[in-house]
Amino acid sequence: MNEFAAVTVGSLMNLPVLVLNASYEAINVCSAKRALKMILKGIALPEKESEYEVRSASLSMRVPHVIRLIHYVKVPHKTVKLTRKNIFLRDQYTCQYCGRRFPPSELTIDHVIPISRGGTNSWRNVVTACKECNNRKGNRTPAEAGMRLIKKPTVPSLYVHIIRSAKGFHSSWSEYLFQE
Repeated sequence: MNEFAAVTVGSLMNLPVLVLNASYEAINVCSAKRALKMILKGIALPEKESEYEVRSASLSMRVPHVIRLIHYVKVPHKTVKLTRKNIFLRDQYTCQYCGRRFPPSELTIDHVIPISRGGTNSWRNVVTACKECNNRKGNRTPAEAGMRLIKKPTVPSLYVHIIRSAKGFHSSWSEYLFQE
């Protein structure tokens, strides 16, 4: 019995699959179920496959890790919505003051320049902070509080956001991804 013997058909169908455009650029992550449908409809081809198979009375297919669209799709420029979850994803659930990683329940959103002092509710002014650091900083700028940001807040690219929001990915994805 191998290490993957406990995998059920239901959990197989929910595995994340990297979707590549016809030009081999990563454009999305979907479920294995959606990826198999795209292959069956002739919209995509499997690029990397797992050892698992799904079978019907007349067909047997390996579950893909990576699929590629047959026709190029122009992907409109999108921005990542400013939400609590997306801020945590951008900052990788790490306090931007002390550098420690926390579960979401122990994190807060800090406005680098407080709203009451002219700061905005924007990607470049919000960071993930643990409760202790956020309380210590209070209604001051990091400089006034004697604190330093680990990294300057930025607007995340949709590409990086797609990858971070996938709940883990297979090592076969690495040849298609440029990690920051």
